[in-house]
Amino acid sequence: MAAAMAAEPAAAEAEAEAEALGLFTGIGLSEAKARETLRNAALSAQLRRAVLQARGELGPRLDKATGALLYNAAARLRDPGRLAFLVAYIGRGDIRSDLQLGAALQYLRSHPLDPLDAADFERACGVGVRVSPEQIEEAVEAVISRHREELLAERYRFNMGLLMGEARSRLQWADGKSIKNEVDLQVLHLLGPKTEADLEKKPKATKARLVQEEKQKAPVVENGEVSTEAKSLLEQLRGEALKFHKPGENYKTEGYVVTPNTMALLKQHLAITGGQVRTRFPPEPNGILHIGHAKAINFNFGYAKANGGVCFLRYDDTNPEKEEEKYFTAIREMVEWLGYQPYAVTHASDYFDQLYSWALELIRRGQAYVCHQKVEEIKGHNPPPSPWRDRPVEESLLLFEDMRKGKFGEGEATLRMKLVMEDGKMDPVAYRVKFTPHHRTGDKWCIYPTYDYTHCLCDSIEHITHSLCTKEFQARRSSYFWLCNALDVYCPVQWEYGRLNLLYTVVSKRKIIRLVETGAVRDWDDPRLFTLTALRRRGFPPEAINNFCARVGVTVAQATMEPHLLEACVREVLNEQAPRAMAVLEPLKVTITNFPAPETIDVLVPDFPADESRGSHKVPFQPIVYIEETDFREELDKGYKRLAPGQPVGLRHAGYVIAVQNVIKNASGRVMELEVTCTKSEVAEKPKAFIHWVSEPLPCEVRLYERLFLHKNPEDPAEVPGGFLSDLNPASLRVVDNAMVDRSVLSARPFDKFQFERLGYFSVDPDSREGKLVFNRTVTLKEDPGKA
Repeated sequence: MAAAMAAEPAAAEAEAEAEALGLFTGIGLSEAKARETLRNAALSAQLRRAVLQARGELGPRLDKATGALLYNAAARLRDPGRLAFLVAYIGRGDIRSDLQLGAALQYLRSHPLDPLDAADFERACGVGVRVSPEQIEEAVEAVISRHREELLAERYRFNMGLLMGEARSRLQWADGKSIKNEVDLQVLHLLGPKTEADLEKKPKATKARLVQEEKQKAPVVENGEVSTEAKSLLEQLRGEALKFHKPGENYKTEGYVVTPNTMALLKQHLAITGGQVRTRFPPEPNGILHIGHAKAINFNFGYAKANGGVCFLRYDDTNPEKEEEKYFTAIREMVEWLGYQPYAVTHASDYFDQLYSWALELIRRGQAYVCHQKVEEIKGHNPPPSPWRDRPVEESLLLFEDMRKGKFGEGEATLRMKLVMEDGKMDPVAYRVKFTPHHRTGDKWCIYPTYDYTHCLCDSIEHITHSLCTKEFQARRSSYFWLCNALDVYCPVQWEYGRLNLLYTVVSKRKIIRLVETGAVRDWDDPRLFTLTALRRRGFPPEAINNFCARVGVTVAQATMEPHLLEACVREVLNEQAPRAMAVLEPLKVTITNFPAPETIDVLVPDFPADESRGSHKVPFQPIVYIEETDFREELDKGYKRLAPGQPVGLRHAGYVIAVQNVIKNASGRVMELEVTCTKSEVAEKPKAFIHWVSEPLPCEVRLYERLFLHKNPEDPAEVPGGFLSDLNPASLRVVDNAMVDRSVLSARPFDKFQFERLGYFSVDPDSREGKLVFNRTVTLKEDPGKA
């Protein structure tokens, strides 16, 4: 009997699902799309109502075009009453195109208060407007006449999309397909059929031209401001391309829920902010920021700056178990290192009292309840419903007070909100019990709010206008709006953008901790990592990181980039910023037997050879100099241009050419010293090469870095079955203990940057001590072709 009773609801549920599936496939959805829609209960209910209403207007069969309009309307309009209003127009055939639907949705967002002016709505959506074939013909004819000379010159290479766009702007509600057919017809009439020349591919641009074009696009930093001949980051963020709402016009955003109090709350919000753009950067203080955060910092601070607004640095310190003071300090340092100054530094914990009061109010409004399900039970997208969901309000208030007083153990009780999120997650947790003292509030609390509860409410308190998040938070947008509206407080707008990822690295905090614990790297700032502290230590200038973010752009698509693209931005900046010096990594002693002076000759070396007006420095030139071992060979090979018996070389900047006189070896046959003669450059035959050198040098340590991982995606089991720790590059760090550098760097301080001629760009490491500098190689002078 019990089994039979249990089977009845299951059968009814299956029957309802089959009925809805038939309803959705009947309007043209594929079966896969229809099943996906069914998994979203809110959208499924909206679409079902829309289809049944439209069937009442049009009869049982709806064509595919009408079905697509209904689906888009149901997906983009949450208010059932307004959806019914819009469906009536679709059902009657008054709104028949995507263009009209887009205009209708825009109108409804821009007019949140009822009742609507039907006549004004119809004018805005082109209801009743019919564009005749003659009108299309005349409009296209006018556009082609305007571009006639260019068309005749470029023929079919001309951008026909330009003609389409101009014709559409003249005839707002014309059918796009009809316009295209008319454009094709009139172009054919003007130019005739395509010839063989028309069918030939355009010649590819030369490499030099492409490089020049790329340079023109490349952002440059001047006085701390990002600028470029093309579109800089600030230009990209000024809002035109992003189509973000204006402050106070939150209600015009798709998906924004308008309540009876929305307009009054927005008016109050504008009175507080004065119409100013407000953003926030909200990191968790449980790890060091990485290259992906650089995009978030640029996006949040940059958008505010580009639009005359302000940006808060707000620490999301709601999990005291993982937070440490060093992370708070490092996060702020990195934000300021990238060139941004927070309007205010705040903490989620600043608002714990207010958040707790709101939690009580949420319970009183019947929108939250205390639950005793275990964490494992409520994980995933289809957990069993909580048996405590409908417990009385007074009971939840008493139990939540018991949670606050520490009467429940960790995991024994949570406060959950009554909503279903886009990804199917049901009743997210708002508060949980944690008996861990907080670094700012001490032992005051043993319950802490979650991100899902805290984030939107902190945004509301700080009157944020644009809550900019990465794409993975899109599934939380509805809960963001829901919670603010459930409490009747100002509701900001959440916008999502694509994350920035790099190949050949890991940025997960948990994985970086494993790398540190296993000794694969020294710490969070090991220059082989892509944390911001590591990039700073390696010598990456902040301007280069900002330029890289600008090149990636502010699109919503996720970007996974090659490290060499970031390195190219580094070279561009350091080429302008890093003064030249000479260093030798593998020294070979050279004695000049006919040195032309009794003691030292001071050689003047320009700091920036391309612009000698930017200064110079002196280096000593003495009878004993050191060159790179690799700049000498005992046997002269074909194509080898550096020093060898019978083949002299010039010494850079010295004005002398040296020739081998004698090769001195040790007992094992290794070359230990060269004896050479020198001749002034102006009287010597021009050598095939000039090499760098040092004399009376400073000893130094040089650290040469390569990629930490061997594969592009070290976290991908398909690419690295043994896990990321098995993919470590054994040659990722080479330490040169006995390197030498010229004395011009004697007063260098940590993070000072130099170009060591012919070797690369180097930065002074904080490990430097008196008597021995330590240099990190930032990047080589040219990109390694093997890395591209």
